[in-house]
Amino acid sequence: MADIITKTENFVFNLFKEDLPNTFLYHNFTHTKRVLRSVNEILDNSEVTADDSKILQLAALLHDTGYIKKREDHEEESVKIATKFLEEQQVDKSIIDAVNKCIMGTKFKDTPKTELERIIRDADASHFGKDYFNEASEFLRKELELQEVKTYTTSEWLAENIEVLSQKHQFYTDYALRNWQQQKEINLAELIRSKRKEKKKHKKEQMKAQFKAKAKDASPERAIQSFYRTALRNHIKLSDIADTKANILLSVNAIIISLMLSTLFSKFDNPANQFLIVPTIILMLSSITSMILSIIATRPNITSGEFTKDDVKNQKVNLTFFGNFHKMKLEDFEWAITELLKDKNYVYSSLTKDLYFLGKVLDRKYRILRVTYTVFMVGMIISVIAFAVSFKFSPNANIDEVLKSGDQAINIIEPQQRTSQNYYV
Repeated sequence: MADIITKTENFVFNLFKEDLPNTFLYHNFTHTKRVLRSVNEILDNSEVTADDSKILQLAALLHDTGYIKKREDHEEESVKIATKFLEEQQVDKSIIDAVNKCIMGTKFKDTPKTELERIIRDADASHFGKDYFNEASEFLRKELELQEVKTYTTSEWLAENIEVLSQKHQFYTDYALRNWQQQKEINLAELIRSKRKEKKKHKKEQMKAQFKAKAKDASPERAIQSFYRTALRNHIKLSDIADTKANILLSVNAIIISLMLSTLFSKFDNPANQFLIVPTIILMLSSITSMILSIIATRPNITSGEFTKDDVKNQKVNLTFFGNFHKMKLEDFEWAITELLKDKNYVYSSLTKDLYFLGKVLDRKYRILRVTYTVFMVGMIISVIAFAVSFKFSPNANIDEVLKSGDQAINIIEPQQRTSQNYYV
Protein backbone atom coordinates (compact mmCIF):
# COMPACT_ATOMS: atom_id res chain seq x y z
CA MET A 1 0.00 0.00 0.00
CA ALA A 2 2.94 2.28 0.66
CA ASP A 3 3.99 1.78 -2.96
CA ILE A 4 0.61 3.04 -4.22
CA ILE A 5 1.08 6.31 -2.30
CA THR A 6 4.39 6.95 -4.07
CA LYS A 7 2.90 6.03 -7.46
CA THR A 8 -0.08 8.31 -6.83
CA GLU A 9 2.16 11.20 -5.83
CA ASN A 10 4.24 10.78 -9.01
CA PHE A 11 1.07 10.50 -11.08
CA VAL A 12 -0.38 13.72 -9.67
CA PHE A 13 2.94 15.55 -10.05
CA ASN A 14 3.22 14.62 -13.75
CA LEU A 15 -0.48 15.29 -14.35
CA PHE A 16 -0.23 18.83 -12.98
CA LYS A 17 3.08 19.42 -14.73
CA GLU A 18 1.63 18.52 -18.14
CA ASP A 19 -2.04 19.54 -17.97
CA LEU A 20 -2.55 22.16 -15.22
CA PRO A 21 -2.38 25.77 -16.53
CA ASN A 22 0.21 28.07 -14.95
CA THR A 23 -2.57 30.36 -13.78
CA PHE A 24 -3.36 27.94 -10.93
CA LEU A 25 -1.15 29.61 -8.34
CA TYR A 26 -2.97 28.06 -5.37
CA HIS A 27 -4.61 24.83 -6.51
CA ASN A 28 -1.42 23.14 -7.68
CA PHE A 29 0.98 20.43 -6.53
CA THR A 30 2.28 22.62 -3.70
CA HIS A 31 -1.23 22.80 -2.23
CA THR A 32 -1.64 19.05 -2.73
CA LYS A 33 1.55 18.32 -0.78
CA ARG A 34 0.43 20.74 1.94
CA VAL A 35 -2.88 18.88 2.33
CA LEU A 36 -1.01 15.55 2.46
CA ARG A 37 1.25 16.88 5.23
CA SER A 38 -1.77 18.13 7.18
CA VAL A 39 -3.47 14.73 6.79
CA ASN A 40 -0.36 13.00 8.11
CA GLU A 41 -0.19 15.50 10.98
CA ILE A 42 -3.73 14.63 12.04
CA LEU A 43 -3.15 10.89 11.51
CA ASP A 44 -0.05 10.96 13.72
CA ASN A 45 -2.19 12.34 16.53
CA SER A 46 -5.36 10.32 15.99
CA GLU A 47 -6.47 6.70 16.31
CA VAL A 48 -7.06 5.79 12.66
CA THR A 49 -6.54 2.36 11.07
CA ALA A 50 -3.82 1.79 8.50
CA ASP A 51 -6.34 1.30 5.70
CA ASP A 52 -8.17 4.51 6.58
CA SER A 53 -4.84 6.34 6.71
CA LYS A 54 -4.01 5.22 3.17
CA ILE A 55 -7.49 6.18 1.98
CA LEU A 56 -7.00 9.68 3.39
CA GLN A 57 -3.51 9.97 1.88
CA LEU A 58 -4.79 8.92 -1.55
CA ALA A 59 -7.71 11.36 -1.28
CA ALA A 60 -5.34 14.16 -0.28
CA LEU A 61 -3.20 13.52 -3.37
CA LEU A 62 -6.09 13.15 -5.83
CA HIS A 63 -8.70 15.59 -4.48
CA ASP A 64 -7.79 18.54 -6.78
CA THR A 65 -6.85 16.68 -9.97
CA GLY A 66 -10.18 17.68 -11.49
CA TYR A 67 -8.87 21.24 -11.93
CA ILE A 68 -7.17 20.11 -15.14
CA LYS A 69 -10.70 19.72 -16.59
CA LYS A 70 -12.75 22.53 -15.04
CA ARG A 71 -12.97 24.77 -12.00
CA GLU A 72 -16.65 24.43 -11.08
CA ASP A 73 -17.56 21.03 -9.62
CA HIS A 74 -13.98 19.90 -10.02
CA GLU A 75 -14.56 17.30 -7.29
CA GLU A 76 -16.63 15.17 -9.71
CA GLU A 77 -13.82 15.32 -12.27
CA SER A 78 -11.33 14.43 -9.53
CA VAL A 79 -13.42 11.36 -8.69
CA LYS A 80 -13.34 10.26 -12.35
CA ILE A 81 -9.57 10.70 -12.58
CA ALA A 82 -9.01 8.97 -9.23
CA THR A 83 -11.25 6.02 -10.17
CA LYS A 84 -9.50 5.50 -13.51
CA PHE A 85 -6.02 5.71 -12.02
CA LEU A 86 -6.70 3.50 -9.00
CA GLU A 87 -8.42 0.88 -11.16
CA GLU A 88 -5.35 0.83 -13.38
CA GLN A 89 -3.29 0.22 -10.24
CA GLN A 90 -5.68 -2.66 -9.34
CA VAL A 91 -6.71 -1.04 -6.04
CA ASP A 92 -9.62 -2.69 -4.27
CA LYS A 93 -13.01 -1.23 -5.23
CA SER A 94 -13.98 -0.59 -1.60
CA ILE A 95 -10.89 1.56 -1.15
CA ILE A 96 -11.61 3.42 -4.40
CA ASP A 97 -15.16 4.14 -3.21
CA ALA A 98 -13.86 5.37 0.15
CA VAL A 99 -11.29 7.61 -1.56
CA ASN A 100 -14.01 9.06 -3.79
CA LYS A 101 -16.23 9.78 -0.77
CA CYS A 102 -13.36 11.64 0.88
CA ILE A 103 -12.75 13.63 -2.33
CA MET A 104 -16.43 14.63 -2.45
CA GLY A 105 -16.16 15.48 1.25
CA THR A 106 -13.79 18.34 0.39
CA LYS A 107 -16.68 20.39 -1.03
CA PHE A 108 -16.53 23.51 1.10
CA LYS A 109 -20.26 24.12 1.25
CA ASP A 110 -21.14 20.59 2.39
CA THR A 111 -20.94 19.34 5.96
CA PRO A 112 -18.69 16.28 6.39
CA LYS A 113 -20.54 13.20 7.65
CA THR A 114 -17.84 10.66 8.55
CA GLU A 115 -14.63 10.90 10.53
CA LEU A 116 -12.57 10.45 7.37
CA GLU A 117 -14.43 13.30 5.66
CA ARG A 118 -13.85 15.51 8.70
CA ILE A 119 -10.12 14.77 8.62
CA ILE A 120 -9.74 15.46 4.88
CA ARG A 121 -11.86 18.60 5.22
CA ASP A 122 -9.68 19.98 8.04
CA ALA A 123 -6.51 19.08 6.14
CA ASP A 124 -7.76 20.82 2.98
CA ALA A 125 -8.44 24.03 4.94
CA SER A 126 -5.48 23.70 7.30
CA HIS A 127 -3.90 26.93 5.99
CA PHE A 128 -6.63 28.84 7.87
CA GLY A 129 -4.87 27.76 11.08
CA LYS A 130 -1.27 28.21 9.90
CA ASP A 131 1.11 31.15 10.08
CA TYR A 132 1.46 31.13 6.28
CA PHE A 133 -2.23 31.89 5.81
CA ASN A 134 -1.65 35.36 4.31
CA GLU A 135 0.74 34.03 1.65
CA ALA A 136 -1.63 31.22 0.67
CA SER A 137 -4.54 33.66 0.62
CA GLU A 138 -2.73 36.01 -1.76
CA PHE A 139 -1.94 33.12 -4.12
CA LEU A 140 -5.64 32.22 -4.21
CA ARG A 141 -6.61 35.85 -4.83
CA LYS A 142 -4.18 36.12 -7.74
CA GLU A 143 -5.36 32.78 -9.14
CA LEU A 144 -8.96 33.98 -9.19
CA GLU A 145 -7.83 37.11 -11.02
CA LEU A 146 -5.75 35.23 -13.60
CA GLN A 147 -8.54 32.69 -14.11
CA GLU A 148 -10.89 35.64 -14.74
CA VAL A 149 -13.20 34.40 -12.00
CA LYS A 150 -13.18 37.67 -10.07
CA THR A 151 -10.78 40.50 -9.33
CA TYR A 152 -10.85 41.55 -5.68
CA THR A 153 -9.64 44.84 -4.30
CA THR A 154 -7.63 44.70 -1.09
CA SER A 155 -10.64 45.82 0.91
CA GLU A 156 -12.96 43.29 -0.77
CA TRP A 157 -10.50 40.43 -0.25
CA LEU A 158 -10.10 41.28 3.42
CA ALA A 159 -13.87 41.31 3.83
CA GLU A 160 -14.19 37.98 1.99
CA ASN A 161 -11.57 36.30 4.19
CA ILE A 162 -13.08 37.72 7.38
CA GLU A 163 -16.48 36.34 6.37
CA VAL A 164 -15.05 32.90 5.54
CA LEU A 165 -13.00 32.55 8.73
CA SER A 166 -15.67 33.94 11.05
CA GLN A 167 -18.86 32.51 9.53
CA LYS A 168 -18.35 29.90 6.82
CA HIS A 169 -15.46 27.76 8.09
CA GLN A 170 -14.97 25.58 11.12
CA PHE A 171 -12.57 22.82 12.12
CA TYR A 172 -14.18 19.42 12.81
CA THR A 173 -11.48 17.18 14.27
CA ASP A 174 -10.29 17.39 17.87
CA TYR A 175 -6.70 17.75 16.75
CA ALA A 176 -7.47 20.73 14.48
CA LEU A 177 -9.52 22.42 17.18
CA ARG A 178 -6.73 22.01 19.74
CA ASN A 179 -3.79 22.90 17.50
CA TRP A 180 -5.02 25.04 14.59
CA GLN A 181 -7.99 26.95 15.98
CA GLN A 182 -5.84 29.37 18.00
CA GLN A 183 -3.74 30.36 14.96
CA LYS A 184 -6.93 30.70 12.94
CA GLU A 185 -8.24 33.20 15.50
CA ILE A 186 -4.91 35.07 15.36
CA ASN A 187 -5.19 35.20 11.56
CA LEU A 188 -8.77 36.43 11.85
CA ALA A 189 -7.75 39.16 14.31
CA GLU A 190 -4.98 40.24 11.95
CA LEU A 191 -7.48 40.40 9.09
CA ILE A 192 -9.83 42.54 11.17
CA ARG A 193 -6.97 44.91 12.06
CA SER A 194 -5.96 45.11 8.42
CA LYS A 195 -9.57 45.79 7.45
CA ARG A 196 -9.76 48.57 10.02
CA LYS A 197 -6.54 50.09 8.69
CA GLU A 198 -7.79 49.75 5.13
CA LYS A 199 -11.03 51.44 6.12
CA LYS A 200 -9.12 54.33 7.68
CA LYS A 201 -6.90 54.54 4.62
CA HIS A 202 -9.95 54.52 2.35
CA LYS A 203 -11.59 57.21 4.45
CA LYS A 204 -8.41 59.27 4.32
CA GLU A 205 -8.23 58.86 0.54
CA GLN A 206 -11.89 59.85 0.29
CA MET A 207 -11.25 62.98 2.33
CA LYS A 208 -8.21 63.67 0.19
CA ALA A 209 -10.27 63.24 -2.96
CA GLN A 210 -12.98 65.51 -1.55
CA PHE A 211 -10.35 68.09 -0.62
CA LYS A 212 -8.89 67.90 -4.12
CA ALA A 213 -12.35 68.23 -5.63
CA LYS A 214 -13.05 71.17 -3.36
CA ALA A 215 -9.69 72.69 -4.25
CA LYS A 216 -10.48 72.12 -7.91
CA ASP A 217 -13.81 73.88 -7.48
CA ALA A 218 -12.01 76.70 -5.68
CA SER A 219 -9.29 76.97 -8.32
CA PRO A 220 -11.35 79.27 -10.58
CA GLU A 221 -11.75 81.55 -7.54
CA ARG A 222 -7.99 81.65 -7.06
CA ALA A 223 -7.51 82.19 -10.79
CA ILE A 224 -9.87 85.18 -10.65
CA GLN A 225 -8.01 86.64 -7.67
CA SER A 226 -4.66 86.10 -9.40
CA PHE A 227 -5.98 87.84 -12.49
CA TYR A 228 -7.09 90.94 -10.61
CA ARG A 229 -3.90 91.01 -8.53
CA THR A 230 -1.65 90.74 -11.58
CA ALA A 231 -3.63 93.15 -13.73
CA LEU A 232 -3.85 95.84 -11.04
CA ARG A 233 -0.16 95.46 -10.17
CA ASN A 234 0.82 95.81 -13.82
CA HIS A 235 -1.35 98.90 -14.29
CA ILE A 236 0.08 100.56 -11.18
CA LYS A 237 3.61 99.75 -12.33
CA LEU A 238 2.91 101.22 -15.76
CA SER A 239 1.52 104.34 -14.09
CA ASP A 240 4.74 104.67 -12.06
CA ILE A 241 6.79 104.32 -15.24
CA ALA A 242 4.74 107.07 -16.92
CA ASP A 243 5.25 109.39 -13.94
CA THR A 244 9.00 108.69 -13.98
CA LYS A 245 9.20 109.50 -17.69
CA ALA A 246 7.32 112.75 -17.15
CA ASN A 247 9.65 113.69 -14.27
CA ILE A 248 12.70 113.04 -16.44
CA LEU A 249 11.35 115.36 -19.13
CA LEU A 250 10.55 118.03 -16.55
CA SER A 251 14.08 117.87 -15.12
CA VAL A 252 15.82 117.90 -18.51
CA ASN A 253 13.76 120.80 -19.83
CA ALA A 254 14.21 122.75 -16.59
CA ILE A 255 17.99 122.42 -16.98
CA ILE A 256 17.81 123.50 -20.63
CA ILE A 257 15.72 126.57 -19.78
CA SER A 258 18.05 127.46 -16.90
CA LEU A 259 21.06 127.32 -19.22
CA MET A 260 19.33 129.44 -21.82
CA LEU A 261 18.28 132.08 -19.30
CA SER A 262 21.74 132.29 -17.76
CA THR A 263 23.79 132.30 -20.98
CA LEU A 264 22.02 132.97 -24.25
CA PHE A 265 19.49 135.60 -23.16
CA SER A 266 22.23 137.77 -21.69
CA LYS A 267 23.90 137.94 -25.13
CA PHE A 268 20.92 139.28 -27.04
CA ASP A 269 21.73 142.94 -26.19
CA ASN A 270 24.81 142.59 -28.38
CA PRO A 271 23.90 143.12 -32.08
CA ALA A 272 26.56 140.59 -33.03
CA ASN A 273 24.53 137.84 -31.31
CA GLN A 274 21.19 138.57 -32.94
CA PHE A 275 21.53 135.40 -35.02
CA LEU A 276 20.90 133.35 -31.83
CA ILE A 277 17.41 134.72 -31.21
CA VAL A 278 15.45 132.43 -33.54
CA PRO A 279 17.16 129.13 -32.55
CA THR A 280 16.90 130.06 -28.87
CA ILE A 281 13.19 130.86 -29.17
CA ILE A 282 12.58 127.51 -30.92
CA LEU A 283 14.46 125.62 -28.20
CA MET A 284 12.72 127.60 -25.46
CA LEU A 285 9.26 126.96 -26.92
CA SER A 286 9.89 123.22 -27.35
CA SER A 287 11.18 122.93 -23.76
CA ILE A 288 8.31 124.93 -22.28
CA THR A 289 5.78 122.92 -24.32
CA SER A 290 7.38 119.65 -23.15
CA MET A 291 7.25 120.80 -19.53
CA ILE A 292 3.60 121.82 -19.79
CA LEU A 293 2.64 118.49 -21.38
CA SER A 294 4.61 116.57 -18.72
CA ILE A 295 2.76 118.43 -15.99
CA ILE A 296 -0.59 117.75 -17.68
CA ALA A 297 0.28 114.02 -17.96
CA THR A 298 1.02 113.69 -14.23
CA ARG A 299 -1.52 116.14 -12.86
CA PRO A 300 -3.90 114.26 -10.51
CA ASN A 301 -7.65 114.44 -10.99
CA ILE A 302 -9.55 114.43 -7.67
CA THR A 303 -13.24 113.49 -7.73
CA SER A 304 -15.99 114.53 -5.32
CA GLY A 305 -15.08 111.90 -2.68
CA GLU A 306 -18.68 111.36 -1.51
CA PHE A 307 -21.33 108.69 -2.01
CA THR A 308 -24.78 107.84 -0.68
CA LYS A 309 -26.12 104.65 0.86
CA ASP A 310 -28.23 104.14 -2.23
CA ASP A 311 -25.06 104.19 -4.31
CA VAL A 312 -23.67 101.36 -2.18
CA LYS A 313 -26.91 99.35 -2.18
CA ASN A 314 -27.19 99.71 -5.95
CA GLN A 315 -23.48 98.89 -6.33
CA LYS A 316 -22.78 102.11 -8.20
CA VAL A 317 -19.78 103.31 -6.17
CA ASN A 318 -16.25 101.94 -6.48
CA LEU A 319 -14.82 101.79 -2.95
CA THR A 320 -11.38 100.64 -4.10
CA PHE A 321 -10.52 104.19 -5.27
CA PHE A 322 -9.87 106.83 -2.60
CA GLY A 323 -11.32 109.57 -4.77
CA ASN A 324 -14.79 108.15 -4.20
CA PHE A 325 -14.76 108.21 -0.37
CA HIS A 326 -12.10 110.64 0.93
CA LYS A 327 -14.76 113.10 2.16
CA MET A 328 -16.93 110.46 3.86
CA LYS A 329 -17.12 109.87 7.62
CA LEU A 330 -15.35 106.81 9.00
CA GLU A 331 -18.62 105.23 10.17
CA ASP A 332 -20.19 105.53 6.72
CA PHE A 333 -17.08 104.18 5.06
CA GLU A 334 -16.94 101.16 7.41
CA TRP A 335 -20.61 100.43 6.73
CA ALA A 336 -20.00 100.65 2.99
CA ILE A 337 -17.01 98.29 3.17
CA THR A 338 -19.05 95.80 5.23
CA GLU A 339 -21.78 95.87 2.58
CA LEU A 340 -19.18 95.43 -0.12
CA LEU A 341 -17.62 92.36 1.51
CA LYS A 342 -21.02 90.68 1.90
CA ASP A 343 -21.36 90.35 -1.86
CA LYS A 344 -18.54 88.67 -3.78
CA ASN A 345 -19.92 89.91 -7.08
CA TYR A 346 -19.85 93.49 -5.77
CA VAL A 347 -16.17 93.03 -4.83
CA TYR A 348 -15.31 91.78 -8.30
CA SER A 349 -17.40 94.52 -9.86
CA SER A 350 -15.47 97.16 -7.88
CA LEU A 351 -12.14 95.63 -8.88
CA THR A 352 -13.26 95.55 -12.50
CA LYS A 353 -14.20 99.22 -12.39
CA ASP A 354 -10.93 100.11 -10.71
CA LEU A 355 -9.00 98.20 -13.36
CA TYR A 356 -10.98 99.85 -16.14
CA PHE A 357 -10.46 103.40 -14.90
CA LEU A 358 -6.78 102.73 -14.22
CA GLY A 359 -6.55 101.71 -17.85
CA LYS A 360 -8.28 104.92 -18.93
CA VAL A 361 -5.83 107.00 -16.85
CA LEU A 362 -2.89 105.10 -18.33
CA ASP A 363 -4.22 105.64 -21.83
CA ARG A 364 -4.39 109.41 -21.22
CA LYS A 365 -0.91 109.53 -19.62
CA TYR A 366 0.83 107.58 -22.35
CA ARG A 367 -0.90 109.49 -25.16
CA ILE A 368 0.23 112.81 -23.67
CA LEU A 369 3.72 111.44 -22.98
CA ARG A 370 4.01 110.27 -26.58
CA VAL A 371 3.15 113.78 -27.77
CA THR A 372 5.56 115.26 -25.19
CA TYR A 373 8.49 113.13 -26.32
CA THR A 374 7.67 113.92 -29.94
CA VAL A 375 7.59 117.69 -29.24
CA PHE A 376 10.85 117.45 -27.29
CA MET A 377 12.57 115.41 -30.00
CA VAL A 378 11.35 117.58 -32.89
CA GLY A 379 12.14 120.78 -30.94
CA MET A 380 15.69 119.62 -30.26
CA ILE A 381 16.24 118.65 -33.91
CA ILE A 382 14.84 121.92 -35.25
CA SER A 383 16.80 123.92 -32.65
CA VAL A 384 20.08 122.25 -33.59
CA ILE A 385 19.38 122.82 -37.28
CA ALA A 386 18.43 126.44 -36.58
CA PHE A 387 21.65 127.02 -34.60
CA ALA A 388 23.71 125.44 -37.39
CA VAL A 389 22.01 127.53 -40.08
CA SER A 390 22.39 130.71 -38.01
CA PHE A 391 26.10 130.12 -37.49
CA LYS A 392 26.55 129.28 -41.15
CA PHE A 393 24.84 132.26 -42.69
CA SER A 394 25.33 134.97 -40.05
CA PRO A 395 28.40 137.16 -40.85
CA ASN A 396 28.71 138.27 -37.21
CA ALA A 397 28.64 134.77 -35.68
CA ASN A 398 31.42 134.23 -33.15
CA ILE A 399 31.50 130.62 -32.00
CA ASP A 400 34.32 131.19 -29.49
CA GLU A 401 32.33 133.76 -27.56
CA VAL A 402 29.33 131.45 -27.37
CA LEU A 403 31.47 128.54 -26.15
CA LYS A 404 33.07 130.83 -23.57
CA SER A 405 29.61 131.70 -22.27
CA GLY A 406 28.81 127.99 -22.07
CA ASP A 407 31.95 127.34 -20.01
CA GLN A 408 30.97 130.09 -17.63
CA ALA A 409 27.54 128.54 -17.21
CA ILE A 410 29.07 125.16 -16.47
CA ASN A 411 31.41 126.76 -13.90
CA ILE A 412 28.36 128.23 -12.20
CA ILE A 413 26.54 124.86 -12.11
CA GLU A 414 29.47 122.71 -10.92
CA PRO A 415 29.91 124.35 -7.49
CA GLN A 416 26.19 123.96 -6.93
CA GLN A 417 26.44 120.27 -7.75
CA ARG A 418 29.43 119.84 -5.44
CA THR A 419 27.56 121.62 -2.65
CA SER A 420 24.60 119.33 -3.20
CA GLN A 421 26.83 116.27 -3.16
CA ASN A 422 28.58 117.39 0.04
CA TYR A 423 25.23 117.98 1.65
CA TYR A 424 24.08 114.41 0.96
CA VAL A 425 27.42 112.99 2.07
